[in-house]
Order: sequence, then C-alpha cells, then structure tokens
Amino acid sequence: MLTILFDGVAYGMLLFILAIGLSVTLGLMNFINLAHGAFAMAGGYVTVLLMQNHNVPFLLCVPIAFLVTAVLGAILERTLYRPMYGKPALDQVLFSIGLAFIAMTIVDYSIGSSEQIIQLPHWLRGRSELAFGDHVLGMGHYRLLIIAVCIVLTILLQYVLTHTRFGSRLRASVDDQRVADGLGINVNVIFFSTFAVGSGLAGLGGAMGAEVLGLDPTFPFKFMIYFLIVVALGGTSSLTGPLLASLILGIADVAGKYYMPKLGSFIVYAVMILILLWRPDGLFARRGAK
Repeated sequence: MLTILFDGVAYGMLLFILAIGLSVTLGLMNFINLAHGAFAMAGGYVTVLLMQNHNVPFLLCVPIAFLVTAVLGAILERTLYRPMYGKPALDQVLFSIGLAFIAMTIVDYSIGSSEQIIQLPHWLRGRSELAFGDHVLGMGHYRLLIIAVCIVLTILLQYVLTHTRFGSRLRASVDDQRVADGLGINVNVIFFSTFAVGSGLAGLGGAMGAEVLGLDPTFPFKFMIYFLIVVALGGTSSLTGPLLASLILGIADVAGKYYMPKLGSFIVYAVMILILLWRPDGLFARRGAK
C-alpha cells in the first residue's frame, strides 16, 4: 500500500509538471491552448533523439528539452498565437487542435509511429526500500527524481508569480491590458515570455514523462484529457490547486489500476465528476469566479 501511494504521488507530480504550463497559459493568459501536449511531445522527442543519436546524458537532455520547446513556443507565439488572443474560445480551440494534429503528422512522417524507448542511467533505474514495522516502502530512484523536480518547480514558480516584479506585471497585464499599457508595462513582452516558459515547462514534462508514460506521435491527444482534468479540478487562480488535483488524480489512477484493473481509467473520471459536483469552479477558484 505504501509503495502504491508513493508511485501515485510520483505519477501525480509528473502530471503536474506536464500540466502546469497549460495552467499558466490558460489561467494567466486566458488562452485555451489544446496544443499543449504537442510541446510536451516535442520535449520528449528532443530527449530521445539526443540520447539515441548523440549519446547526450539524460540529465543534460532535460534542460535542453526545456530550452528547445521554450524557443519553439516563443517563435509560435510571435507568428501564430498572438493574432488569436482576442478571438472567441471556439476559434482558439480549433486553432490549437489543428496545431496538435500538424505536430502529430510531422513526427509520424519524419520519425515514425513506433513507441520510443529511453534508456535511463543505471543509478536512476534502481530502487530503494524502507521498512516501517511490517510494511515496506519501495521507492524507485527515477520517481524520487520526479518528486524532487516537482517540488523545486513549485517553489520557484510560486516565488516568481508572487514575489517578483515580473509576476506583478503579469497579473496586471491579465487583469486589464489597457491599464497595464498605460502604466508602461509591455504586455506583448510579458505574454511572449509567459508563453515561452509555459511551453518550456511542457517540454520539461515530456522529457521526464517519456520513460513513464511512453512516447509516440499520438502523445498530444493520449494525455490531453489528463492535462485538462488537472486544470479543471485545480482551477487557474493558483499553483496549489493544480498540484493538489494532480496528486489526487495520480493516486486514484495508480490505486485504481492496481486494485481494480478492469475498470481502467474509470476511477479518474469518477473522481473528476465528484470533485466538480462539489467544487464546480475548481478546488482553489477565486471567490466570485464564473
């Protein structure tokens, strides 16, 4: 039971790393980017190609995946996304889904449809055990790394959003772009930087999730529903909500598949429905949110 709980927490934190970029773009920029999974897929394939073709160490591939997808996101924000900011939600949905299909087709044509395998370093493939009386907790080293990265990211993002000038300018730009412009805040630069970071975080999650989740051209659509569930349950007003939602979903998914494997992902959707019936605006929605 302890091992299942640990694996569920690690899986939930991986979901948080993958989904937090969507939470940033949707919650702070009010843009529905359903192509978020394509950026995660890009980070995964950057890692795979660097490791397989150039023998780059895994721990070096992860920050490279972040940088590459951040640059890709910055380019697409300037060329394709920016004209869509003022469009209706349906236009944004159709536009971003179209981009996800394009990304999937490009990867399928250029790399192939087979699932990619990542060979982790030997020390990350190991497992440690802790005894608690008659109970034993098995902890995979790679899952420990995922948990550590998630904790560092959460602290760093929370600090940037609440204790830095960039965070205050971002919140001002989201609340009222005209007033922010009048105060001398370059809203375009703020949104440009935010979208690039959100895309980079998706790439980081894809690089770290490729070994756990698997990686193939259908990745953007296979896990899109999980990203959306995390954002819907956690709300978009803080990082605490998506983190808690990710942990709940991760534990429910791992425990459900272990104890009731025939139900598959039904447990996740049941948990989602119950939480939304209780808190329709998410676990940590602002008061008065609609």
